[in-house]
Amino acid sequence: MNHNKKTVPMIAERKNSLKKIVALTAFDYSFSRLIDTTDIDIILVGDSLSMVAMGHSTTLPVTMDEMIMYTSAVRRGCNNSLLVADMPFMSYQISNEQAITNAGRFIQEGGAQAVKLEGGTNIASRVHALTYLDIPVMGHIGITPQSINRHGKYQVRGKTFEDARKVKQDALALQDAGVFSIVLEGIYDDLAAEITQILKIPTIGIGAGVNCDGQILVLHDLLGLGMDSSPKFVKKYTNLANETKKAVNNYIQEVRDQTFPDANHSYNLKSEN
Repeated sequence: MNHNKKTVPMIAERKNSLKKIVALTAFDYSFSRLIDTTDIDIILVGDSLSMVAMGHSTTLPVTMDEMIMYTSAVRRGCNNSLLVADMPFMSYQISNEQAITNAGRFIQEGGAQAVKLEGGTNIASRVHALTYLDIPVMGHIGITPQSINRHGKYQVRGKTFEDARKVKQDALALQDAGVFSIVLEGIYDDLAAEITQILKIPTIGIGAGVNCDGQILVLHDLLGLGMDSSPKFVKKYTNLANETKKAVNNYIQEVRDQTFPDANHSYNLKSEN
C-alpha cells in the first residue's frame, strides 16, 4: 500500500488549508506517469478526451467502455495523485441503478477512487445514491459540456440574479447530496468566490477566478498541444505543438537527407568486434 497516495478525505480537508488544490486531466499512461511524479493533487480522466484524444466535436459521443479503457491506462501511471473519472453522457441519467452500476465499474474495472458527475439539483438524487453506497463523487456545475444541446453554446454562468441564484442552489444541493468537492466551470469570479465561501467542501475552478479552493486545466491546453483556439481561461505554459512539429520536420529532413540513422544510431557488427 502506498502511504503517499492522496485520498478523498485528504482533498476534502484542504478546504481549511492555505494550500490550494491543483488538478489536471490525463488520458494515457505516459502523461499520467509523468505528471504523477510532481506534487499534483488530482488527476482527472475527463470526458474532454472525447475531443482531445478521439477527435469528436463534443464530449457526448464517448462511451462507458471507452472511458474505462482510458481510466485503466491512466491508473497504471497514477501512484500518488487522487484518480477521478468523468461519468460520460447517458451513463447516469436514466436511473439511480444505472448510475450505481456504471460508477462501480469505474472503481472496480478502471481503478478510479472517485467519479465526477455534471449537474446540480437535477442529479442530486443520483449523487446521494452513490455516496450512500460509499462511492465518492465530485460535482460539476456552471458550464456543463454534456448539456451543450440544451444551451446551444458554452456560456459563462451567473450573469443575472436568477442565474446566479440557480448556480448557488445547485452547489448547495450537491453538498447536501454528499459530494466531496465541486468543479466550478465558466462562472463569473465574484459568484465563484461567494459559492466557495458558503460551501463546507472545496471548490475547484476552471474559468472561475482565483478565489476557488483549487484549479483544474486540461493538460493538453496547458502544454499548448491543442490544435484549435483555446477558451479565455486557458494559460499555455509552453507550446509543445510547435516543438513537436519542429522535431518531426527535422526527422523528415534527416531521413530524406540520409543523415539519420547515422553510425551512432545503428548496429554495426564490425565495430562491436
